Amino acid sequence: MGTGKRATGGDLLVVGHTVVDRFWHVASLPQRDRTVPVERVRVALGGTAANIARACAGRGIRTGLVSRIGPDFPKEFRAELVRAGVDLRGLETVRDDHSPTCLIIEDGRGGQVTLIDQGPMGDESSARLPTDLLAGYPWVHLTTGDPDYQLRVLAAARAAGARVAADPAQEIHYRWNPRTLRALLAGSEMFLGNEAEAAAAVRLTRAGTVARLTRLVPLVVVTRGRRGARAYSRSGTFDAPGRRPRTLRQVTGAGDSFRGGFYAAWLRGSPVAEALEDGVRAGTSWIETARYPRKGRR
Repeated sequence: MGTGKRATGGDLLVVGHTVVDRFWHVASLPQRDRTVPVERVRVALGGTAANIARACAGRGIRTGLVSRIGPDFPKEFRAELVRAGVDLRGLETVRDDHSPTCLIIEDGRGGQVTLIDQGPMGDESSARLPTDLLAGYPWVHLTTGDPDYQLRVLAAARAAGARVAADPAQEIHYRWNPRTLRALLAGSEMFLGNEAEAAAAVRLTRAGTVARLTRLVPLVVVTRGRRGARAYSRSGTFDAPGRRPRTLRQVTGAGDSFRGGFYAAWLRGSPVAEALEDGVRAGTSWIETARYPRKGRR
């Protein structure tokens, strides 16, 4: 992975999944032992890391992606990442494997069921560290992926002088344990998650409350759906109210877009409260349009 040369010019390196998303749209989610007809099918580029990278790059953040795919990864999806302005030197093609794939069943009202085939992201014990890239990115965002690999990246990032944000997303429920999560938070400066993920972090670390997670990591950012977002820091709590979408185009990916808006403000030095507001605005825009901003526009 990488060129062997020192990376330059980056703001944020995102480490995690790049996925082929297969959406099945239904009128209502099936109950157990019941069948419902599929009304519409579509295939799209997805994955937490790829989504966050596009959401950030479209807002003028110089963003890199570290991820693993198979030789079957669609050429048009790679081109989509290039058009977004994402640095793909950390996108590794693993021979004799297939790209991570998600089957996402959505009911059009915010309800969904997701199944994932991890592909080469399931076991990253053989994955190389993006050491050359870490030298050029001051912030590293660790999201979904093999916890042992993410902890290796964490150690390498810290050794390179980078600051780290922890965002295990939905995988906090089934891939992380008390030991690995504590190690992740202890080495990070920020934790991001929705309310269910923050609750899982509290349970795994035995913190007691979300606010007490700040004993492990200085800043905790929690998305709260229609109620907006909240941040807990060692100096206080900050809130951004929710924004009512004018239309409902796409819910999946709103949290990733929130991160793009949040980082666009945070990395330019805005206070936490303002960064939260920008994040909520970006997440709402995604729900309404299902589009990332064009490269260079906030």
